[in-house]
Amino acid sequence: MDRRITTFARRVLAVSAGLATLGAAACAGIPADPSARVWMTSGDRSRLLSEQTPLRFEADPAPAGPAITVDVDQRFQEMVGFGAAITDASAFLIRTRLAGDQRDSLMRELFGREGDGLGFSFTRVTVGASDFSLDHYSLAETPDPTLATFSTARMEEYVFPTVRQALAINPDLKVMASPWSAPGWMKTTGSMIRGQLKPEFYPVYADYFRRYIESARANGVPTDYLSIQNEPDFEPDSYPGMRWAPQDRATFIGAHLGPRLRDAGISTRILEWDHNWDLPQQPLTALADERARPFIAGVAWHCYAGDVQAQSQVREVWPDKDVFFTECSGGEWAADFADSFGWTMKTLIIGSTEHWARGVLMWNLALDETYGPHAGGCGDCRGVVRINSRTGVIERNQEYYAFGHASRFVRPGARRVASIEPEGLAAVAFVNPDGQRVLIVLNEGAGSVAFDIREGGRRLAAELPAKTAATYVWKPAEGPRGG
Repeated sequence: MDRRITTFARRVLAVSAGLATLGAAACAGIPADPSARVWMTSGDRSRLLSEQTPLRFEADPAPAGPAITVDVDQRFQEMVGFGAAITDASAFLIRTRLAGDQRDSLMRELFGREGDGLGFSFTRVTVGASDFSLDHYSLAETPDPTLATFSTARMEEYVFPTVRQALAINPDLKVMASPWSAPGWMKTTGSMIRGQLKPEFYPVYADYFRRYIESARANGVPTDYLSIQNEPDFEPDSYPGMRWAPQDRATFIGAHLGPRLRDAGISTRILEWDHNWDLPQQPLTALADERARPFIAGVAWHCYAGDVQAQSQVREVWPDKDVFFTECSGGEWAADFADSFGWTMKTLIIGSTEHWARGVLMWNLALDETYGPHAGGCGDCRGVVRINSRTGVIERNQEYYAFGHASRFVRPGARRVASIEPEGLAAVAFVNPDGQRVLIVLNEGAGSVAFDIREGGRRLAAELPAKTAATYVWKPAEGPRGG
């Protein structure tokens, strides 16, 4: 039978059933007009976080074909939120390439919740330079174990003001900090590029972190989370980086950094690893260290190698440790909108949260038309938005829409809840602190899929076009469910 006829007939039956059960709905204590709001993005860009016609729930628990079942009684991790890194490059563009009103408008759009704001509530900053800086610098350039020349002045130019503005817009914003390298004079290479941290500088480097956290706080920027090294199993040859073995990281955390922060009364939570899914044995090794483990709050992950299931693999061993997903970049190696949008939805928005991530971050919040500015490293990375450095024109990339499907609707403090979806769909569900339900669904197939959404004795009929993601938002049923 023609699929269009089947779908049409199913819709007629659904409407008829809805009319027939209005009386039963009132008896069950369900509002007379319960509905879910729907937003969609399609791979062909015909819809871009576009709100659709609301869908109506029916007070009829009878199954009617493929369904996504949401079980709010099975609750999992509490969400911190979604967002992207305010790198030196991003902050520089936002502060210097946009006029005041335009900058304010973009920041409200990215971090605010009014209107169509994305509501980003998680971000990351680099402690000193990364590849996405204007040049390579540390916070203590002069070789001196007393750190007499320590200064966050470079970060005070663009990064800290941008974070402060984001915090003013969204006070729920949580900030993570990560260094790409210790100062070169502390390393085996004498340079911020390549090399390892010399063990004799462990106490000095621990104080470097303390000073950073205190200076950032004095500048109005909290450090809620901290990793001690970005990608510690990688030594890039054109930008700051530092290889740091897991047992050595554990020694640094357990014997130096953890006690130093504790004694200073600093409550920043330390995240281990901050690297790819392909080497779960590295964070497992660090967490096995009895001195370090009490100071490690969780494990941070990147997307560039391995499988997202590694997040659950480590959490199964250490279920008391948080999971965060802290870096992935879009780029021109995946230029097709539909493919990269679908991958981001399936792997990061749905996959990483299904595998326990409390926070999910893209890499650069903003880059320019030449994929920069950058000092070495990636030459074709995308930002969440593109800011034309000559004209100030802003473009919203596929990652903007993928993350918006979660960040705009899943509030800080939301709980991921159980969901069971039929073959051909990927989904994840949440309950916001006010009880509102949020269901994110992806159809990455080549054809439209008709299905029901079922929760609490109610169902609604939905249809998701090919290569399309949708976010469904609804309130819980009111009153008892008996008839």
